[in-house]
Amino acid sequence: MGVTRLKRKDRKNKVTAKLDVQFLKLGRNIETGSRSELPATHQVVKNNAILDQLSADLKK
Repeated sequence: MGVTRLKRKDRKNKVTAKLDVQFLKLGRNIETGSRSELPATHQVVKNNAILDQLSADLKK
């Protein structure tokens, strides 16, 4: 029996569902504490540090 291919709509739904799950995993359970603390090499941490520095420079 041959391999069945997904139709375009089903492929789109599969990709969309996968991206939705990834988005929810990244955005959920961000609380203060050691387990939810982002590593220092994470891009969000770097961006926040730059934004904090820029806002501090503007307040001076």
